[in-house]
Amino acid sequence: MDNNIKNKKITSRDEDFGRWYTDVVRAARLADYSNVKGFIVFEPNGYALWERMQQVLDAKFKELGHQNVYMPVLIPENLLNKEAELIEGFAPEGAWVIRAGGKDLEERMMFRPTSETLFSDYYASHLHSYRELPMLYNQWANVIRWEKETKPFLRTREFLWQEGHTLHETEDEARKETLQMLNVYKWFFEEVLAIPVLTGRKTEKEKFAGAEETYTIESMMYNGFSLQSGTSHFFGQKFSKAYNITFLNRENKLDYPWQTSWGVTTRMIGAVIMVHGDDNGLVLPPRIAPRQVAIVPIGTDQQVADKANEICDKLKKVGISTFVDFSEKSPGFKFAEHEVNGIPIRVEVGKRDLAQGFFTLVRRDSGEKKNVALEGDVAAEVQTMMDEMHKHMFEVAKKRNDSKTYECKTLAEVEDIMTNRPGYVKAAWCGDEACEFKMKEVRGTKSRCIDESAHVCKDDKCIVCGRKAKHMVYWGIQY
Repeated sequence: MDNNIKNKKITSRDEDFGRWYTDVVRAARLADYSNVKGFIVFEPNGYALWERMQQVLDAKFKELGHQNVYMPVLIPENLLNKEAELIEGFAPEGAWVIRAGGKDLEERMMFRPTSETLFSDYYASHLHSYRELPMLYNQWANVIRWEKETKPFLRTREFLWQEGHTLHETEDEARKETLQMLNVYKWFFEEVLAIPVLTGRKTEKEKFAGAEETYTIESMMYNGFSLQSGTSHFFGQKFSKAYNITFLNRENKLDYPWQTSWGVTTRMIGAVIMVHGDDNGLVLPPRIAPRQVAIVPIGTDQQVADKANEICDKLKKVGISTFVDFSEKSPGFKFAEHEVNGIPIRVEVGKRDLAQGFFTLVRRDSGEKKNVALEGDVAAEVQTMMDEMHKHMFEVAKKRNDSKTYECKTLAEVEDIMTNRPGYVKAAWCGDEACEFKMKEVRGTKSRCIDESAHVCKDDKCIVCGRKAKHMVYWGIQY
């Protein structure tokens, strides 16, 4: 398909970005709305993408020594009440079970919005000695948060995620774990999803309820809005003390362990759509695509079919996920279908091409075509093309981020940017929450993260109040 021919079922992203997003989700069969308000159905293409994300991240977690467990989906209210800051933070989004088995429950239970309480309760009865530390656990699960406004993958009342919960003997070990997992997420976004990210610490107002410190990766979407894409929390000993998690230390005295938590969710699918997608549909980074290559035989000639199967076998042999589309549809229809589904590489094989001694590779992101000799190394050619595609997709996104990142000194500048060309605003801040609230009056602009690598000069003034600045902060409009 000509890369300049627009899919008529998809609204242009420059015309209406919100509608474009929904059109792509539906057209690529990633998800559908259900009859349960605020809940979505993960269709096969969407769930396959989540499975690939799980596979890559799960392997990395296990490489670092983490083990998977699974906690209950319901949390008794008495457990939640042990950490007041946590329940206060999630109370507005809580969904409660008050009746079951035909009668009222003696104690109501909340569907898990997060699992710190359950892990802490478990650790309290299973940790005894420093010899058992660290405890490095993770779970792949669903959670319920009663969001007021929902959008597939970005905000839904039920979503899928992983949540790591770890215990450590010392503060230093826990802090290292917190930053290590933040860097795992950065690696995953940049090296697998081809999405550049900001990393930094959340402000007190924006940190996770119950955490001492929250670190975040932030990604910028095509329209300049920001998506909090993964978080890693240092809990200190707050939950350990609240849930009486103790152990005998090396001096044979009772001590409290140091705790962390970290997680990413199915909103990563939303990030892939909004960073890389175009007016013809989904564009999948090749390292995460469930199906990396679609082979389209042109015509019904047996020689063409045999060559298509031969190419497929060669690619599968080296671990490239490939299939031959023998469906009874026209080649043009197949091209459009694989394009809207974001399959990175298309192989076109026709009788005329074979007679001339080649077949054709087509890149989804750029539409670039390359003829490959029949006797050529197709696996090497496809792998090279996928590596080039990943690099190009990352560079396009990085260039967009750079062009939409501004340094501002006044609120008037921020208002002009957020109204006319949204992106990241890098600006000094005094540390006062009142100034954060004042910034939010500008189109809902929020602090995304504190840039702890940035030096704040003695002459730097808070962009809101003009007082001496304490931090350099990235601000943006969030999803």
